[in-house]
Amino acid sequence: MTEANPRISKAVIPAAGLGTRFLPATKATPKEMLPVVDKPAIQYVVEEAAAAGLDDVLMITGRNKRPLEDHFDRNHELESALQKKGDGSRLSKVQESNDLATIHYVRQGDPKGLGHAVLCAAPHVGNEPFAVLLGDDLIDPRDPLLQRMVEIQEQHGGSVIALMEVAPEQIHLYGCAAVESTEAGDVVKVTGMVEKPDPADAPSNYAIIGRYVLAPQIFDVLRKTEPGRGGEIQLTDALQQLAADEKVGGPVHGVVFKGRRYDTGDRGDYLRAIVRLACEREDLGPDFRTWLRSFVAEEM
Repeated sequence: MTEANPRISKAVIPAAGLGTRFLPATKATPKEMLPVVDKPAIQYVVEEAAAAGLDDVLMITGRNKRPLEDHFDRNHELESALQKKGDGSRLSKVQESNDLATIHYVRQGDPKGLGHAVLCAAPHVGNEPFAVLLGDDLIDPRDPLLQRMVEIQEQHGGSVIALMEVAPEQIHLYGCAAVESTEAGDVVKVTGMVEKPDPADAPSNYAIIGRYVLAPQIFDVLRKTEPGRGGEIQLTDALQQLAADEKVGGPVHGVVFKGRRYDTGDRGDYLRAIVRLACEREDLGPDFRTWLRSFVAEEM
């Protein structure tokens, strides 16, 4: 590791969205706090960052996001009540979220897109590479995608994005990358990107999923990036500029992910994520799988 490629310690989690796809549940509850089995989705994301050694976490929040701060803070009354009951199991679960990482918060203010949310992190991040984790994508801890991305960034500098092959008819739902192969089988060189292209115009079927390790030069590019698709400042547009000119902020590489990913971005995938994770739990899985088989057999 060289001085030019310092060890990454900071993670940014954009969490200012309104969660309109989950209304009315998100009218007063942040979508990031919706439970996935028995933990809010945002806790899975913070756990992933901490497992990769990124223990300095900045959440980009907005109005009505106070429950996020409360969740990662101490709840002395609840802890005291559980302690008096001798309920050590639940007490340890409550305390888990307190000590995962050092968590900071900043408000986005105006909802101007993912690129603008990332730009809000500039004062905290400074001149260091950093990770961005989107809460809609939950990555199974048995598949350490973020660690691999950090490793590639430390080797090559620049920025690293997570890619996943999808069916051609689904590529319009994602940012899409044009790529060249490298000597590493799971790593590609990114030569271009486009946000949610028409399938006929997509340069590949490599979709950009919600994990990024970014060079700090991305902030200078974002400050000059005009609103793009949807009238928002798109992170993909800024990364496209880095990919087109390595002199700006180094190369852009992609790690092709083939592991377990749970998409909680829409209602159907959110329900499927809960079922998958519940089935794999040692404490819930056996009984739940038995019930699920019976339920499916009856419905079919």
